[in-house]
Amino acid sequence: MLRALFLGLSEANWAKSLIMKIGPARRSALRFVAGDTLEDAIKAARRLNKNGLEVTLDHLGESVTDEASARKAAQAYHDMIGAIAESGVRATVSLKLTQLGLDIREDLCLEQMRAILNQAQATGNHVTIDMESTEHTDATLKVFRTLHDDYEYDNVGTVIQAYLYRSEADMQALASEGAFVRLCKGAYKEPPDLAFPDKADVDANFVKLTELFLAPEAQQAGAYLGIATHDENMIDAAKRYIQANNVPPAHFEFQMLYGIRGKLQEQLRDEGYKVRIYVGYGTEWYPFFMRRLAERPANLWFILSNFFRR
Repeated sequence: MLRALFLGLSEANWAKSLIMKIGPARRSALRFVAGDTLEDAIKAARRLNKNGLEVTLDHLGESVTDEASARKAAQAYHDMIGAIAESGVRATVSLKLTQLGLDIREDLCLEQMRAILNQAQATGNHVTIDMESTEHTDATLKVFRTLHDDYEYDNVGTVIQAYLYRSEADMQALASEGAFVRLCKGAYKEPPDLAFPDKADVDANFVKLTELFLAPEAQQAGAYLGIATHDENMIDAAKRYIQANNVPPAHFEFQMLYGIRGKLQEQLRDEGYKVRIYVGYGTEWYPFFMRRLAERPANLWFILSNFFRR
């Protein structure tokens, strides 16, 4: 029930307007968000790097409806890529296509993605296209393949969500294409005809898709998997497969969110695994924040404590 509530609130404009005005809510969001500015994000990345962790940075935002806002968002990513190169932090880039104008015009989105990828390529960086709700899945994969296959960018990846029934077929295709994929459970409100409604089924599919993408055939094609989860059962299942099948470190990494399960992040690091932390920043933190609460309702107790803090 709490998961459904928070996912519903993540899409409610009335709730966004109300909650973003509440000081303690913003203070609580800072557990999961590095801050409002690019400088805040670079500082967070530097701290994580010093702690032996890799980073991917996301200038938070989505569902842009006018071209000027889409171009402003793209400029924020150009600034980010420049700051990463200048600062020397070990950080890649993550972004959402609706932030760059996907809902306005596909050609606008492609134009901006090509400019971002060109800059990233020139500075030795990589860009992962985040996945959004199912109404954008086909369009997101189309843009990814246009960039990866038609324009032959080798520094672009995408995301697949394990809670969707379609994801097994998508992962099979992407594995054969030698793609870079971040696999997560999924953080949007989806109907039961499109997504597994039960957590046990989502978990089973996550393990299945992890093993599919780490299989020898996927390795031979050059596939790379970001195993994005805080669930120790999923992590342990991945580790068992990796160890039993001698999967080379060049084909995978673990990924987690900023501010969540820090001890587990360090434990994986100490075991010799590459761990990348997803660091969001910016003023458009509300939908991201609500989806974090939906993923792990236990975080609600942290939030409530902020409302009683002086």
